[in-house]
Amino acid sequence: MMGPPKLSVVGEHTSDQDAEQDNTAPATQDALDHDTIPDLATNVSALPSADRGEKLRILEALLFAAAEPLDETYLGRHLPESDDVAALLEEIKGFYAGRGINLTRIAGRWAFRTAPDLAYLLERHAKAERRLSKAALETMAIIAYHQPVTRAEIEDIRGVSTSKGTIDVLLETGWIRPRGRRRAPGRPVTYGTTVDFLDHFGLDQVGDLPGLNELKGAGLLDGALPPGFSVPAPTDVAALMPDELPLEDEFDDSQGDLLLADEDEAGGETDGDEDGNGDASVRNDDGQ
Repeated sequence: MMGPPKLSVVGEHTSDQDAEQDNTAPATQDALDHDTIPDLATNVSALPSADRGEKLRILEALLFAAAEPLDETYLGRHLPESDDVAALLEEIKGFYAGRGINLTRIAGRWAFRTAPDLAYLLERHAKAERRLSKAALETMAIIAYHQPVTRAEIEDIRGVSTSKGTIDVLLETGWIRPRGRRRAPGRPVTYGTTVDFLDHFGLDQVGDLPGLNELKGAGLLDGALPPGFSVPAPTDVAALMPDELPLEDEFDDSQGDLLLADEDEAGGETDGDEDGNGDASVRNDDGQ
């Protein structure tokens, strides 16, 4: 007859193996933790040091409290001379890139601005918005792309007489400024854009204005353009051009350079907007 099955007893050797396996688990975990330590240390070392972090805080405070964009020279006065202000500003710009406010470079200066996609939250509906007439917008575009340019040159490009009121409106907005006088009979005033123009349209420099392809893509140009049509590369040189004289330059009547009288007094035509009204002033959205 077959007897009952024999039960084998686990000996001490088997227990030792189990204990050895149990002991390897913590060791393996320690090894894994040890392997991750170098990566963690690398990440920590990439964070700003206490000294650099303080410099970033100083720049943030100055930019936040400023009523207007600040240049790097002014910001650098509050930091040691050896510091790379541009690099610190780029670091702040990257930090705020995805936030509600962005650090923006405007006309070579820096300022905090509301993120473009959140601008609608800050609209003031109680304030009556004012808009420029079509003639004023055309004149503004010509000055921006062709500066420095005189009133007569603007009329030549537009193909229509430009009233003095149009220039006055643009001067009142602060978007254009008299640059100098052209070295030509009558020495007409030349006009160019201002920092306020760049600030309003969010440009760092005039060269950032859209080119021909960008204007086409935005639907701002007719698809059937005349052959050879091109958009000039806009530039805004602060110094006077070789064909410009300072505004304060005195006229030499002995050489026949006389100051021309206001062209409007000669009975020249004035341009009007699409509604047939003169554009000597800016009108409200409600037509008033």
